[in-house]
Amino acid sequence: MEKRRILVVDDEPSITRLLKLNLEQTGHYVVEEQNVATQTLAAAETFRPDLILLDVMMPGVDGGELASQLQASHRLKRVPIVFLTAAVKKEEVASHGGLIGGLPFLAKPVDLLEVIACLNRHLKH
Repeated sequence: MEKRRILVVDDEPSITRLLKLNLEQTGHYVVEEQNVATQTLAAAETFRPDLILLDVMMPGVDGGELASQLQASHRLKRVPIVFLTAAVKKEEVASHGGLIGGLPFLAKPVDLLEVIACLNRHLKH
């Protein structure tokens, strides 16, 4: 089975590093980290991810604006984006079926099983 390509975007390197290590350890994913929002579009077009995990609150360009840029890219417009945020509680996300404003969200701190379940839901197999 081919490994799925995941781009993790967060301004906190400790978060992207932890997700990369944990996801790659499963043997099902290749993970690229990006910690600078303004470099994300170019990195994503080069990496060609199957899914993007995107922090909402970042300096410079916030996650919503960055998601718009990613979706405007011809190469990336069909790539699912799952937002990561500390702005909402896990209970709030759970009570809305993992969607806020129709978009998939994971509340920080995320746990690996929750992330994998989310990836399985949003990745087209």
